Amino acid sequence: MGTERKEDPSKDIMSPFDDVFEFGSNDSVTYKDNETSANHRHSSNHNGDRNNLSSGSGSNDNHSFSKTPMMDNDISKFESVEIFENSNSKDISQQDITTDTNVKRMRFATLRNHDGKSLGVDRSKTLKWANENIKKAFQDEKNITEEEDAARRNRASELRSVYFNLPLPKEMKDEDNRPIMSYSRNKIRTTKYTPLSFFPKNIFNQFKNFANIYFLILIILGAFQIFGVPNAGLAAVPLIVIVILTAIKDGFEDSRRTILDMEVNNTKTHILDGLENDNVPFDHVSIWRKFKKANTRLMMRFFQFLSEHFTATGKEVRKERKLKEMRMKKSGKGLPRNSLESYQSYRPSADLTRPSLDYVRPSLDYDNVTTNFTESGEKTATLLDKNLPLRPECKFKKNYWKNVKVGDIVRVHNNDEIPADLILLSTSDNDGGCYVETKNLDGETNLKVRQSLKCSSNIRTSRDITRTKFWIESEGPHSNLYLYQGNLKWVDSDSNIHHTEPISINNMLLRGCTLRNTKWAMGVVLFTGDDTKIMLNSGVTPTKKSRISRELNLSVLFNFVFLFFLCLIAGIINGCYYNRKPESRDYFEFGTIAGKPATNGFVSFWVALILYQSLVPISLYISIEIIKTAQAIFIYLDVMLYNAKLDYPCTPKSWNISDDLGQIEYIFSDKTGTLTQNVMEFKKCTINGVSYGRAYTEALAGLRKRQGINVEEEGQIEKEGIRIDRDTMISKLESISNNSQFDPEKLTFVSKEFADDLDGSSGDIQQKCCEHFMLALALCHSVLVEKNEQDPTKLDLQAQSPDEAALVTTARDVGFSLIDNKKNIIVLEVQGVQKEFEVLNILEFNSTRKRMSCIIKLPPKEPGGIPRALLICKGADSIIYSRLDSGKNDENLLEKTALHLEQYATEGLRTLCVAQREIDWNEYESWSEKYNIAAEALVDREGELDKVSELIERDLILLGGTAIEDKLQDGVPDSIALLAEAGIKLWVLTGDKVETAINIGFSCNVLNTDMELLVIKSEGDDVADMGNNPESVVLNLTTKYLREKFGISGTEHDLEQAKKDHSVPKNDFAVIIDGEALKIALTGDDMRRNFLLLCKNCKAVLCCRVSPSQKAAVVKLVKNSLDVMTLAIGDGSNDVAMIQSADIGVGIAGEEGRQAVMCSDFAIGQFRYLTRLLLVHGRWCYKRLAEMVPQFFYKNLIFTMTLFWYGVHNDFDGSYLFEFTYLTFYNLAFTSVPVILLGVLDQDVSDKISMIVPELYRSGILRQDWNQTKFLWYMVDGLYQSAICYFFPYLVYRRNMIVTKNGLGLDHRFYVGVPVTGIAVISCNMYILMGQKRWDWFTGLFIILSIAVYFGWTGIWSSSLNSYEFFKSADRVYSTPAFWAVLVVGIFFCILPRFTFNTIQQMINPTDVDIVKEMWADGAYDSYPENYDPTDPEQRKIKRKSLNNGPDLFEGEFDPNIAVKGGMAGDSALESRESVIVEEIPMDSYNKSKEADETLKWVPSSSSGVTGRAPMRSMDSWPEGRRSMNQSRVRTSLDRTRENMLASNQLDNRYSVERARASLDLPGLTQAANLMKKSSRS
Repeated sequence: MGTERKEDPSKDIMSPFDDVFEFGSNDSVTYKDNETSANHRHSSNHNGDRNNLSSGSGSNDNHSFSKTPMMDNDISKFESVEIFENSNSKDISQQDITTDTNVKRMRFATLRNHDGKSLGVDRSKTLKWANENIKKAFQDEKNITEEEDAARRNRASELRSVYFNLPLPKEMKDEDNRPIMSYSRNKIRTTKYTPLSFFPKNIFNQFKNFANIYFLILIILGAFQIFGVPNAGLAAVPLIVIVILTAIKDGFEDSRRTILDMEVNNTKTHILDGLENDNVPFDHVSIWRKFKKANTRLMMRFFQFLSEHFTATGKEVRKERKLKEMRMKKSGKGLPRNSLESYQSYRPSADLTRPSLDYVRPSLDYDNVTTNFTESGEKTATLLDKNLPLRPECKFKKNYWKNVKVGDIVRVHNNDEIPADLILLSTSDNDGGCYVETKNLDGETNLKVRQSLKCSSNIRTSRDITRTKFWIESEGPHSNLYLYQGNLKWVDSDSNIHHTEPISINNMLLRGCTLRNTKWAMGVVLFTGDDTKIMLNSGVTPTKKSRISRELNLSVLFNFVFLFFLCLIAGIINGCYYNRKPESRDYFEFGTIAGKPATNGFVSFWVALILYQSLVPISLYISIEIIKTAQAIFIYLDVMLYNAKLDYPCTPKSWNISDDLGQIEYIFSDKTGTLTQNVMEFKKCTINGVSYGRAYTEALAGLRKRQGINVEEEGQIEKEGIRIDRDTMISKLESISNNSQFDPEKLTFVSKEFADDLDGSSGDIQQKCCEHFMLALALCHSVLVEKNEQDPTKLDLQAQSPDEAALVTTARDVGFSLIDNKKNIIVLEVQGVQKEFEVLNILEFNSTRKRMSCIIKLPPKEPGGIPRALLICKGADSIIYSRLDSGKNDENLLEKTALHLEQYATEGLRTLCVAQREIDWNEYESWSEKYNIAAEALVDREGELDKVSELIERDLILLGGTAIEDKLQDGVPDSIALLAEAGIKLWVLTGDKVETAINIGFSCNVLNTDMELLVIKSEGDDVADMGNNPESVVLNLTTKYLREKFGISGTEHDLEQAKKDHSVPKNDFAVIIDGEALKIALTGDDMRRNFLLLCKNCKAVLCCRVSPSQKAAVVKLVKNSLDVMTLAIGDGSNDVAMIQSADIGVGIAGEEGRQAVMCSDFAIGQFRYLTRLLLVHGRWCYKRLAEMVPQFFYKNLIFTMTLFWYGVHNDFDGSYLFEFTYLTFYNLAFTSVPVILLGVLDQDVSDKISMIVPELYRSGILRQDWNQTKFLWYMVDGLYQSAICYFFPYLVYRRNMIVTKNGLGLDHRFYVGVPVTGIAVISCNMYILMGQKRWDWFTGLFIILSIAVYFGWTGIWSSSLNSYEFFKSADRVYSTPAFWAVLVVGIFFCILPRFTFNTIQQMINPTDVDIVKEMWADGAYDSYPENYDPTDPEQRKIKRKSLNNGPDLFEGEFDPNIAVKGGMAGDSALESRESVIVEEIPMDSYNKSKEADETLKWVPSSSSGVTGRAPMRSMDSWPEGRRSMNQSRVRTSLDRTRENMLASNQLDNRYSVERARASLDLPGLTQAANLMKKSSRS
C-alpha cells in the first residue's frame, strides 16, 4: 500500500488524490548520547526549503521529524530520540513507554509556495454553524487551480513543534525574543464583508460585471453636452438603483453569516489559565484592529436595534432582556460584562451550572504523581514530574473558542464540541479512553473510541498538568481525517533519559467532534482555525453563477458586436454627410461641433452608442434580479416543501441560480443522514435454521413493484398483519417475564412465533437456541448504559454503532436486558433475574477484521474445577462462515441459515452472523499471554493483535444470523424513481463501508436484483491476474468492463460522443467502487476517462469509503468532463466540499445537526423534497427565465432599431425620434411589468402534472428551452417588427402629410414617434402574451395596464407646458383616423408571423407540453388530487401508465396511435420516441394473465406455519422459479435445500430466486452459494 519515500517530495508531487504514503513498519525506539546533540539541532519548521520529514543528519528518523533543540535552561539537557528501521540498539531495553497506537505512520504529499504559506486558505465555518469559506477580497474562485487547492489542503511538510511549560529554543525566536511562528487564529469568519470593507468590496465585485462598467462609461459620456444627452442625471438612475438593490441583498445575506459566526466564536470552553504560552506571540490589539472591532460592534448594535424593533422574535428578546435587567437591578447585582467582541453575549452559558472539577477535589494532597504499569507489570514512564513545584494559581477558566491558541491546554466536558484539533492527554476514564461522535466530520453516527497518551493518562487536574514539561513534534496540517503522525517528547528529570511516545490519529480529538459518554477530556491544542482538518476539508467556497447567466454573456457579446456595427455605420454616414458641400445646413448652422468631417464622424459614433445603448439593456439585469428573488420567495413559501417535524421550510441560500434547478442531469448524494434516518431497526433473525420476524421493507416493495404487483395494496395488508402480530408478541413477552427495561413502543422486532418459541411451544431445543442466541447478543458488544433523564428507572443505551445498539435493544426487548457494563463485568437482567458475566477480553471490530468477539468466563462444570471460556463472535456473514468448524456444524443448518441470510439481503436488510466457541482454560491462558504481548507492541500493534485474534476466532459453531434495516427517510425510493423517470442520474458517494452502501442501494431501489454489479477494486485474490500493482488492476478492470459490456475502448472520441448523449442508460449494470480504487481511478487522464465513461454507461454508481475531497473530485470530474449540470446533496460537514463543487448544493437540515445547510445553495428538511424542488420549481424557474431573456432582448431591439431606421432620414445626426420620456418609460412602465410577470408566474403545466409526468423535465437536461439559436430567432423577429413599427407610420406621413382638423400638420418627429411607440408597445406586450403558457386575469390585467399607461402618459405629459414641442400632441394625434388605422395594421403585421408559426407547429409537430395539456383538458388527470406528491407517505399513491425509459423520450414527433397501442403492447412501447401517455390505472387492474395472477397473488393470513406468513406455493408451481431450476446444470445440495424450504414455507417464494450478480467478490452481497463455498474451505 505504501510507496517508496522520495528524497524531495517537491520534485515528485503526488496527485491530490494520492492521500498517503507509508513509513517503514518495523521502526523501533533507541536513545542517543548527549554528545551527539550538536549534530541534531532543531531547525525552524518555517524554512521554505524544507520539503521532507528528514532528520537532518543522515539518520532514518521516521518519528522525529526534525532534531530536537538543546534547551537553554538549568533543569536538564536532552537529546532527541531516533527511530531506526530494524534497529538492534543496545539501549532498546531502556525503553519504558507503552502506547495503544500503531507505529506505522503515514502522511500526505504536499505542495507549497515559495514563502512557505498555504495557498488559498481562507476563513471557513464548521459544525452546526456554516462550513462556508469566502474567497480573498478580490480573488476569483476560477483562478485557484486544482494543484493550488491540493496544496491548500495538504501541508504536511510544514512541520511544527509545540512546547508546554518549556521555553522556546533560540531557533524558534526572532531578534526581539518573540516566536517566529504564525498560526491561524481559532476565530473563524465566513462573511464576505466587514462593516469597513462592505462598500468598497461590494462595489468592486459588482463592477467586475462588464455590463455595469459599460453602463457607467455611457453615463459619464452622457454628462458631456457634446453627446447630446438631454438629461444625464435621469440616465444614471437605472444603474444607481441596480447597484443599491444588489448591495442591500448582499448585505442582508452576509449579516446572517456574521451573527452566526459570532455565536460560534463566542462559544465557551475551558482553557488552562496561569501559565504563559510561548508558542504564539502576544496578541497585541493595534489601533486599526480596535477601530475595526468598534465598527463591528456598532454594526451589530444596529442590526440588533432593527431586529428588536421591527421583528416579532426580536421584540420578545428585547422584552426578556429588559425584564432581566430590571430583576438584576432590584437584586442589587450588576449586569454581567459584555465581551468586547460579542453580540448579545450576556446570555448565560450552559456551563454555569457545572461545577469546576478543580473545586470538587476530595483530597487536599496535590501530589498526584502516580506510576503506570503495563498489563505485564512493567513500569511505564509518566509526564508528571514530582520535582516540579505545585502551581495552585493555575486553573481552568471559561473562555471563548476564538481565544484558543496553539499550545493551550483545553478541557472539554461531556456533550461539548471540540474547539480545535487536540492531542488527548487524559480523560475521566482511568484507562484514558473517551468516546467521540464524528458525524460532523465523516457522516458516521457511531461513536468512536479515542485513547489518551499512556504517559499522560494519570493527569487529573489543572495542578497535575502544571507539573509536566514536554514538547510535541508534529507534521503540518493536512485534510486526511484518518491519518496523523507526531511524537510527544519529554525528559525524566531524575534519570535525564529522553522519552518519546508516538501520536496517531487515535490520540487526537478533532474540531467538529462531540465528546460523548465521558465526563471530561483534557488535551493540548495542536491546530486551530483554518489549520484544523475539518476546515481543510471544507474547500474554497465558489461564487456560483447559473448556466443561463453564463450563456447570457454570449448573447450580450453578440449585441455588443451588433451595436458596434450600427454605431460604425452611423459614424461613417454622418461624417460623409458633413463632407458634402453645399448643403442647406450651411444657412442654419454656424459650423460644426467637431470642426472636421472625420471628427464629426467620430463624435457621431459615440452619440450613436448612447442613442442605441438599450440594445444591451441595463434593465435586463435588474429584471433578472427581481425575478430570481421572487422565485426564491415562492420556493420558501411552498408549504409542500415545509417539514413540520423540524419546523423547517425549503430555504434558498443562493437566489441567483434557481434556474439551474431545471437543468440537473446528475445528482450526487451522501448516504448517512441524506438517504437514511440514521436509525437502525432489528427486523429479522434466523436461529437454528428457523427464520423469525415480519417486515415489509422498501427494497421488497421495489422488487414487487418490478414484478408488476400493486405494492400499495400489498403493503397495507402486510402492515396490518405486522400490527396484529406486534400486539400478540407484546402480550406474550409480558406474560413470559417481568422485564423492567421493556418498552413496547420501541419494539421493532415483530415475530409472534419467536415469542411462542421462547416460551417453549416448539420444544426445549428451540427454546434453548433462542435464549442462547439472544444472550449472545446481550453479551458481545461494547455498549454503555446511562439512566434516562425523564425516567430514572429506565436505562438508555450508548453504542459505538447504531447496528450494535439495535442488537442489544432487541435482546433487551425479549428479556435479556443490559443493566450495567463495567470494565470487565456485564450485568444482565435475564427474564427478570439479574446475572453477572465476567468479560475476559474484547476483540474490537475494525474494517479489516469485519467482526467483533468477546470472551466470557464460564464457571467450571464441577465445583472446584477449572473454569472455561466462551468466545462469542459476530460479524459479516462471509467472515463468520469462513471460520466455522466444518465438522461440528450441521450442513443442512448452514444451508438453511445461508438461504435465510440471502433472503434478508434481497429485502435490503443488513445481515450479520453470530457464532461461538467453547475454549479450554489452558488454551485460553496460553492465548492470553500472546494477546498481552501483542497489545504492548510498539510496532504494528493492530496487525499483531489481528494475528493473535485469528488464532482463537476459528472452529466456530454457528448460532444464527440477524437482519437490520437502515431506515430510509420517508419517500426516498419513490423520489429516486421519479428522478430517474425525469432523466436524472443518481450517484451515491458515501464514506460508509461497501456492505452498508449496497444494502441501502437495494433499499432505496438504486440497485435491484436484475443488475450486474461491476466491482472496481485495487487488490484481492480475484483480481490478482489483472495487474502487478493497484494502478494497473484498476485500469485493466475499467478497460475490460468498457469493452465487454459496452463495446467502447475509452478514447477521446468516446468521451466526445458521451457528451452528446443525455439518455438514461438502458442496461442493468451498476458500478461499485471503494475509496482506495477511486483514489487510483481519479489519477491520470486515461484512468479518469475510463472511469467516467464506465460510470456514465451504468444505471447506478456507488462510491464507498470515500473522503470529502474525493467526493468533490468525482463531482468536478463529471461536471467538467461531460459539461452537464450537477447537484450534490448531503447533511454533514463531510459533504461540504462536494456541495460546494457542484453547480447546485443542497443541504439537509437534519434533526441532530445542520452542518451542510449554511454552505449550501438550498436547504431542505428531507431528501424527498428534492423531487418537488427540481421537477416543479426548478423546471418552472428554468422555463420562465429561458422565455423571459430572449423576450427582453426582443422588446428592446424593436424600440432601439426604430431610432436606427429614423437615422437613415437624418443622416444619423443623433436626434431622437421620440420625446425623451418615452426612452425612459418604455423599459420602466410600458413593457417591463409583463415580461417580469412572465418570469415570475408563468406555468406551462401545473405542479401536479409536473410531478405526475416527470419526463417533462428532460427538456431542461437537453437545453431545448434556452440556446443561442432561440435567441437569434427572437432577434430576427425583433428586427422585422422594428421595421414594421417605423416604416408603416413613415409611409403614411410621407405621402399625404396628414393634418388635423384645425389645419396644423403632424410632421414633427415627436408626432411621428407617437404611433411608432404605440405599435412597438402594444405588439411587444401581445408578443409576450403569446409566449406565455398560462393566461390568467392577473397577468392579463397588467398587460392591459401597461398599454393603458402608454396612452395615459402621452395624454398627461403632452398637456403640460414642460413638454415644450410635444405640447398637445396627444390631442392632435389621437384625433386622426390615420393614427388608429396604422396602429391596428402595424400591430397585426408585427404579430402575424409568430402567430402563424406557433399555430402550424402546434398542429403539425406539437411539443410534449402541448400533448400533456390536451390530455389534461380531456380529464386524464382529474383523478389526481391537487398538490399531489407521490413521494409523500401520507398520500395515497395513484398508478399511471407511462411509456418511459426510452432514450429519445420527449424528442421528435409524437404519434398518439402508436403510443396508445404501445401502451398495451408491452416492451414495444418502450421504444417509442415520443411517448407521453399518462393515465390512471385502477389499482386492481394489473393482470399478466389469469393463470399468472393466480400463481403470483399472495395474501397473508393467520394460518402460518413457521414464518408467520400465508402458505406459499413451491418453486415448481411458479413459472419463473421452475425455469430457473431447469436451467441449472447441476442440482446441488443447496438447490435441494432451497426447494424443500420453499415447499415447506420456510422461504418466501416471492423473490427468493432473484439475486444480483457481481463481477468480482463483493462484501455485503450475500449469496447462499458463496457462503457455503467459504464454509467448505474453513
